[in-house]
Amino acid sequence: MNLPYTKNFKRLLLSDTPLIDVRAPVEFESGAFPAAVNLPLMENQEREAVGICYKEQGSQKALALGHTLVKEEKKAYRIKAWTDFIDLHPDAVLYCFRGGERSRISQEWLHEAGYDIPRIKGGYKAFRRFILDELDSVGSRFTPLVLGGMTGTGKTILLGKIEESIDLEGLAKHRGSAFGYKIEPQPTQINFEHMLATSLLKKLDRGLCEIVMEDESRRIGKREIPKGLFGALQEAPLVILEAPMVQRVETICHIYVIEFQEEFIRQYGTLNGMKRWEETMRKSLNAIQRKLGGLRYGAIVSLFDDALRIQRERADFQAHSLWIEALLHEYYDPMYAYQIKENRARIVFRGEEDAVMSYLKERIEK
Repeated sequence: MNLPYTKNFKRLLLSDTPLIDVRAPVEFESGAFPAAVNLPLMENQEREAVGICYKEQGSQKALALGHTLVKEEKKAYRIKAWTDFIDLHPDAVLYCFRGGERSRISQEWLHEAGYDIPRIKGGYKAFRRFILDELDSVGSRFTPLVLGGMTGTGKTILLGKIEESIDLEGLAKHRGSAFGYKIEPQPTQINFEHMLATSLLKKLDRGLCEIVMEDESRRIGKREIPKGLFGALQEAPLVILEAPMVQRVETICHIYVIEFQEEFIRQYGTLNGMKRWEETMRKSLNAIQRKLGGLRYGAIVSLFDDALRIQRERADFQAHSLWIEALLHEYYDPMYAYQIKENRARIVFRGEEDAVMSYLKERIEK
């Protein structure tokens, strides 16, 4: 039976083609593609049993076991899940791990039900290989413009105003520092890479030669920027965003105190949410205790304690500015000043938000 297939991986990513991933849930959870939904041919235990049978008795016995495990009502239920999805997304494509038996069987069952959709040739493995190759080479196909600046200058906020940008922290779901934790868990490294590759390919498909990204270390939380792209970022032109201290403190207080508390409260309720926020912030402070040193750490924790007490007593957030400013002076600013000094030859522009926006707009539109 000659059923359709595709190996145009780039087009699948650029068009956000809906994908049916027929692998088991445990495989899907470790990594999938941005537009994929998991509608498995076999559940985890069924896949495990077939895998053991394959190792011990060979492919024919394993195939027979698979058909025994997924038949009648189970088979009908899984076919219906696929057809319901295809009814909503007629351009859907399916895949399994290697583009072998599971996707072939799924495709044949769908054909029998009156639905003919392509499968990905080579499956997940070939598609992922394409993405890794793209990430290895993509740094040579455009010029990154790296947006740097002291903590709290609003780099991420400014990125959100620039269409020709990619928010690495947004993709990694982490703010990229000891205080970078977000309630939403980080994606797997594989999913981070897939989202990043998709974002990059979409920008390049528009003909962009320069793309703005924030100045990051190799690791964003527990996720790593791929080696090829990170190397390009380390050599790219550097634009420094500046802001007065009072504005930086206000920005940090709004994001890490006011908004972050609101997120925890929405997620866990007022009392439990505030408790979890406090635990998270203390954990972040503790993570940099050794670098701060005992005396400075103790002074900042004391200011944090006072600010939290005042907030509870008066519903006043203003005292949080004291520990934030102290943390900037004692930890973040000296560290970033050193980094700027080491990379001063790469700096092509520096200024406050309006000036930086004008510079970037003029440069990108050339």
